[in-house]
Amino acid sequence: MIARLAHIHRHPIKSIGGEGLGRVSLRAARRLPGDREWAVLTEAGERNAQASQTGGQPDRWLPKSCFVRGVAAAPVQAIRGGWQGARLSLRHPDRPDLDFDPETESARLIDWLAPLWPAEAAPPTRLVRGAAIWTDQKWPWISILSLSSLVDLEARAGQPLGLDRWRGNLWVEGWAPFAERDLIGRVIRIGAVELRVTAHIGRCEATSASTRTGRRDIDMLKTLEEQYGHTDFGIFAEVVTGGDIETGDEVTA
Repeated sequence: MIARLAHIHRHPIKSIGGEGLGRVSLRAARRLPGDREWAVLTEAGERNAQASQTGGQPDRWLPKSCFVRGVAAAPVQAIRGGWQGARLSLRHPDRPDLDFDPETESARLIDWLAPLWPAEAAPPTRLVRGAAIWTDQKWPWISILSLSSLVDLEARAGQPLGLDRWRGNLWVEGWAPFAERDLIGRVIRIGAVELRVTAHIGRCEATSASTRTGRRDIDMLKTLEEQYGHTDFGIFAEVVTGGDIETGDEVTA
């Protein structure tokens, strides 16, 4: 079976929603455009942010602990949505739909998030759009995941898991289950774009929460460890030769 690019996903706000794309243009040594462009700081993250900001916005990459994340609040995992024109449109099963301009109406997002956030945790404070893209990794990497690996994991777990809980950028169909683990250090091609595979993606407890309900429905780390002897799912890659990619493109490794 020929491997092909099945899905392209980006997440305009870190850990909050996401959207599918039909095509995207990638540049060498750059992340997927528009992915994690925004993030919501928490009160605990403000110290790091204020020490590295210019004109109110952070001017360098900040660690994931500074931000709202599903690992700290499972309900956040059930937020869906992305861009609708120049506005972001979000939805959640326990909240009214939210439509807002992140440039001028970010306070509405903070208010909307409050009921989804645990009372004992440092609260969300503000939406930031800094010099860096707010991926968990400091390096300009793109995440690549395998649909065959997901099918295998779902069969072993005895339940559907879906794509969204993994927050992946590119999904490939046609690889053997977990064949991607053997690609570290190799260059793969998607259409005319070349990417060097850099590392496995280690997973956190956020993946234990359903993106349909926002409630934990599995101990994902325990399941991965028991079934495969590790807690990884997916791989990171760096763009070597840029260009346009679109769903349906052949993937060669």
